[in-house]
Amino acid sequence: MNPVKHVAIIMDGNGRWGINRKKSRKIGHEQGLKNIEKIIKFSLKKKISYLTLYTFSTENWKRPKYEIAYLFNLLHNYLKKNIDDIHKQNIKIIFTGIKKKFAPALKKAIKKSEIKTSKNNKLFVNIALNYGSKSEIIASVKKIIKEKKIINQTNIEKNLFTSEMPDPDILIRTGGRKRLSNFLLWQLAYSELFFVDKLWPDFNTKDYSKILNKFINIKRNFGNI
Repeated sequence: MNPVKHVAIIMDGNGRWGINRKKSRKIGHEQGLKNIEKIIKFSLKKKISYLTLYTFSTENWKRPKYEIAYLFNLLHNYLKKNIDDIHKQNIKIIFTGIKKKFAPALKKAIKKSEIKTSKNNKLFVNIALNYGSKSEIIASVKKIIKEKKIINQTNIEKNLFTSEMPDPDILIRTGGRKRLSNFLLWQLAYSELFFVDKLWPDFNTKDYSKILNKFINIKRNFGNI
C-alpha cells in the first residue's frame, strides 16, 4: 500500500463552469476558490502532508486583463480575510512562482501569509502562482552555473522552487484535458496521473477519495520489475 504524502492538482475548468452555469467566468473562479477550501480540509482529514495547487501559470497572462485583475483581487481579499483561520489550522502556505509582476498590495499579502504560517506543519499548501516549469528548470541550471557547481540531478533538484518538498505522488487534473500545461514537468516524472472530466468547481471529496484509494493499491516500480 502506497502512503500519499504529496498531491498536486491542476484546477482546470473554473471559467467554463461559470459560463455554463451563470454566463460569467468570474462566478466560476469564485466557486473554484470555495472548492479549494473543501479539498484542503479533506487533505487535512486524510493526513496528506503536501498539497500543490496550480493557480496561475506563466502562460495565463495571455488572458484578458480584466480577468487577471479579478483573479488576483480575489486571492488578495481571500488572504486578508482568511489567513488567521489558515494559521489556526496549522497549515503552512507558500507561493511558488515569479512574484515580480504582482501589485505591491498582493506581494505584501503573500509575504505576510508566508511569514505568519512559516512554522506550521500539519499541511504544507504550495500555491503555484505565475509558475512555469520550463522557467523553473532554466533558473535552477543558471543558479548552478553561477555557483560553479556540477550540473547534475541532485543540484538541479536542490535549486527548484519545490526543493523543500518531496515530488508529488499524485497529479490530478480536472476539466477533461489530458496535458500537463507546463506544470511540475521535472517533479512529475514518476507521479501517478489522474485526469478527471469534471470541471474544478464540481470536483468533490468523493472524487478525491476515489483517486486516493486507487493510488494506494497501484504497484509502483520506479523502473524496477
